[in-house]
Amino acid sequence: MSTATLEKTAVGATVEFRSLRRSFGATTALDGLDLTVRPGELLALLGPSGCGKTTALRILAGFETHDSGQVLVDGEDITRIPAHRRDAGMVFQSYSLFPHLTAADNVAFGLRMRGTGKAERRRRAQELLELVGLPQHADRYPHQLSGGQQQRIALARALALQPRVLLLDEPLSALDAKVRLTLREEIRRLQQELGITTLFVTHDQEEALSMADRVAVLRAGTLEQCATPSELYARPATAFVAEFVGTMSRIPCVRSGEGVEVLGRRHPVDGAIPAEGELQVLVRPENVGLTPAEHGPALVVAASFLGSVTRLTVRLADGTEVKADLPTEAAAALPLGSSAELTLPDRPVLVDRRTA
Repeated sequence: MSTATLEKTAVGATVEFRSLRRSFGATTALDGLDLTVRPGELLALLGPSGCGKTTALRILAGFETHDSGQVLVDGEDITRIPAHRRDAGMVFQSYSLFPHLTAADNVAFGLRMRGTGKAERRRRAQELLELVGLPQHADRYPHQLSGGQQQRIALARALALQPRVLLLDEPLSALDAKVRLTLREEIRRLQQELGITTLFVTHDQEEALSMADRVAVLRAGTLEQCATPSELYARPATAFVAEFVGTMSRIPCVRSGEGVEVLGRRHPVDGAIPAEGELQVLVRPENVGLTPAEHGPALVVAASFLGSVTRLTVRLADGTEVKADLPTEAAAALPLGSSAELTLPDRPVLVDRRTA
């Protein structure tokens, strides 16, 4: 992709969801969502199916109504403005191209509806096709294009009217892995160069962490945490976030002064320790150490080769299973059925088993 001929957005729009609620019968899709998208950032809405992320996007676009709350763009409540006047471009999972129109005509469709002259429409469509790397496909129809090419056309169409906000609803999920990775990088590069405020809906944590400036994790219509990818991964605010973003193992622990005792060792923890109830710590595989030990407390029960690392699963005496990522060469010293000593990070994530 090249952005040489496309103007950068002067200042990206600020988008705010304020106490947004939406129910479908007895199902609550959004339960008082409060979230601000900063000017020019790419914010990923991440969560499992049914968490409300697509509903929030569709309400912002004007394709769905809301029960209460507000959606503001640059301070203006847009919830009563018709969809075609909201100055937002949207890309769907299913491409949604018009099958009877060429690639160029699909890109220029919004310009045509706006009354832009034919010559200007043609010029603008060609400019956008060059932007997404498909200038030679102007006269082809959707059925003559691959999935990745169709999604590029859909992206060009969304940008044709130079919207203040770009909305991407699972745009890569229908593509194969290689094309998905390529488009992921291209969309991110394009968004950064244009400076357009972008909301990206996905259930894929890798997609969210690799593309977004910040990630908002939703669960059952509410916001669990909104943070940078690195903060979300290293300092999850809840057990749900910790386990949804990346892999975590749970290990029982007991209170010990101002910290907790795990596997006979005392560890400090961040935050207050609940006065009662069963406690567990959460640890990521890359933060778990394993060393061969003839009578160690951990029994190797599974191994998964991941290239430069191998993920080992060990079982403790109480049946708890813990995953550890080791360099593949080091993992070779711990075959299935062998015993190991297990070491944990200095400050593991603490959760209350009753509320996690």
